[in-house]
Amino acid sequence: MSSNASYLQELNEVQRQAVTHIQGPVMIIAGPGSGKTRVLTYRIAHLMHSGTDPFAILALTFTNKAAREMKERITSVHGTDARNLWMGTFHSVFARLLRIEAPRLGYPANFTIYDTTDSKSLIKNIVSEQQLDDKLYKVNTVYNRISSAKNSLVGPYQYVQNAAYTADDESAGRPKMAELYRLYTERCFRAGAMDFDDLLLKTHELLDKFPDVLYKYQNRFRQVMIDEFQDTNEVQYAIVKRLADVHQNIAIVGDDAQSIYSFRGATIANILNFKVDFPDTVVYKLEQNYRSTQVIVDAANAIISKNKEQLAKKIWTQNGEGNKIRVIRAMSDNEEGKLVSETIFELKMREHLHNKDFAILYRTNAQSRAFEESLRRLNLPYRIYGGISFYQRKEIKDLLAYLKLTVNPADEEAFRRVINYPVRGIGKTTMERMTILADENQCSLWQVAENASALGLGRSSGSVEGFVQMIRSFTALSERRDAWELADHIAKQTGMLKELYADKSVEGLSRYENFQELLNSIKEFSDQTGEVLETAEGETIEPQERTLGAYLQQISLLTDLDEEGDDEDRIKLMTIHAAKGLEFKCVFSVGLEENLFPSMMAMNTREDLEEERRLFYVAVTRAEKFLYLTYAGTRYKYGQLNYCEPSRFLEEVPEQHLEYVSSRKAQAAPQPSSGAAQSIQRQRQEQRQAAAADYLHKPSPNFVPDSPEKLNMGMQVEHQRFGFGRIVGLEGNSPNRMATIDFAAVGPKKLLLKFAKLRISEAAGG
Repeated sequence: MSSNASYLQELNEVQRQAVTHIQGPVMIIAGPGSGKTRVLTYRIAHLMHSGTDPFAILALTFTNKAAREMKERITSVHGTDARNLWMGTFHSVFARLLRIEAPRLGYPANFTIYDTTDSKSLIKNIVSEQQLDDKLYKVNTVYNRISSAKNSLVGPYQYVQNAAYTADDESAGRPKMAELYRLYTERCFRAGAMDFDDLLLKTHELLDKFPDVLYKYQNRFRQVMIDEFQDTNEVQYAIVKRLADVHQNIAIVGDDAQSIYSFRGATIANILNFKVDFPDTVVYKLEQNYRSTQVIVDAANAIISKNKEQLAKKIWTQNGEGNKIRVIRAMSDNEEGKLVSETIFELKMREHLHNKDFAILYRTNAQSRAFEESLRRLNLPYRIYGGISFYQRKEIKDLLAYLKLTVNPADEEAFRRVINYPVRGIGKTTMERMTILADENQCSLWQVAENASALGLGRSSGSVEGFVQMIRSFTALSERRDAWELADHIAKQTGMLKELYADKSVEGLSRYENFQELLNSIKEFSDQTGEVLETAEGETIEPQERTLGAYLQQISLLTDLDEEGDDEDRIKLMTIHAAKGLEFKCVFSVGLEENLFPSMMAMNTREDLEEERRLFYVAVTRAEKFLYLTYAGTRYKYGQLNYCEPSRFLEEVPEQHLEYVSSRKAQAAPQPSSGAAQSIQRQRQEQRQAAAADYLHKPSPNFVPDSPEKLNMGMQVEHQRFGFGRIVGLEGNSPNRMATIDFAAVGPKKLLLKFAKLRISEAAGG
């Protein structure tokens, strides 16, 4: 690399200052599209150019994909030394650290990493074994409670002593939550397993309990950098704060306006209060947006200005003014899907865009259905993020379970999954007996299996011991074979490959192809050149062996976005949360309705509403050239058709930046208005009038009219033609009693009850 650091010429003045300021704490506030990744990349390259050992640089990101792309960029600037960086996600970097140090905490170096499915499966077993009501102690509820505690640095023993936690559990009718947390922790430990949250919690515990380990890594990591800092939680910040405590060379990059992960434990306070912990912090603000048009940038600034809690900044751009933001109003959620798909089809033709240039962003995954159906009708290829991940499919999980057992026989979830697959005569009764024995002896299921005959497992003993011998043979073979050779042998030896091949149904062929694809990925992994890593002693560098354990760690830390190839030409459908960090030429932010976006759950506090607004800000700022905001007038919820109010966020976009599109035809001319709020109100009335002209309701299958005498004010009722509505007025007496009903689809109607034939669908207040 040239000595004049020519890469600095590619940066604007503020970017250059942020890159070259390499001593002391630095906060880089990076607005959307401001070249954040380039600044991070070049800052690391500049550190190396200035003589910093790459092994002394710790760089933390939130996706493996981001880390991979940054490492490739650094390599292009500085050469192959970039492979020696400690760079990756919080989970992957600390998993690497724990592979070295975990024995200090009593874990094996080859500990298993439980994904969410594994963790929930274990919780389900524990709830069942404790004979607790699984409707009260729902798996997701218990899992989220434990995860939240861990991310707040509350272990099982601190949990039971925490009055706030225990009082909350008592009031929720779940007094056994602390016991479930303790049992879950013990079972993971016995299985030699850590879940995702443990990768952080155990790293913090390690640094807290062992001063020599803390000293070792404080002096190794002389430069610490964190991307997307606004998304860090309490335990993540606690770790990096301790690591940076000696040298104080910590650089954080983030944007408080894009802090949207409080439900995962992220706290915006970390970035808002960073200067309190590091008083000497120098702040650089990257305010120039290189991504979006002037209209989109101005709209985004207007939206986020409504928030009280924020760091002051003003995003600007030198890009052209661009197209106005189009607001599409649909009569129903199905029509919303139709209009969005048709608009994509037309834009592709008119603007010569690719499928991958489009993203449909929604508040919840459940909204995807209408868009999927419409895209399929137009033969537009798409991909949904947040569906069943490749690595969560049954056939994939089955083979991975065998591979995990080969590396770590104590892995309880892997053991349970394949002990009787393919079928070998080890039933539920045997497993229950083994679980009791494991608890009584405080040992793993594997240790029980190894002593099946001695422990009196009866007729199943021979099958269990045969299974043990098979796994032992795989483990022995792992010392002589690479990951692919071993996986191929296991697939054949267990009989899984043969069983899948024998199923010639459409589903069976798909499962077989998925199975082969997993083997292909292991083959590709085995054939790659070894990555240089540090030895356990931290003294010498050697190529990493392409072992099965290394492969399992790699895939256990993958995210949904990491699985996709960059060249995949498909329309992207995802939640706004999943879209953060991405950009598209054309974005559809859909479902902009009150109680959907903003969510009904976000109406209780200003803090919650401000996070919803930040989420909307993220959606808007993903767009480069074209931005569409859409909402539906009616939407089914829990089997009932509901009338929807347009989102308050639509009123926060400056009127001069908006162009309204007719629900009848997506490319209708813009409609003038005296203000955004008045325009939304006018649209609401127009939509109901249009709906009344051509609305055709399909009655519920159980439609039977109720007696007019049963009808009261406030009741939700169904009419055979007009659909669902609420009684808002009653007058007169039988037989000439009249009701005014506000129907969701067609507006208010006055009906004579003896002829109306109304079915009560919901009582007032029900």
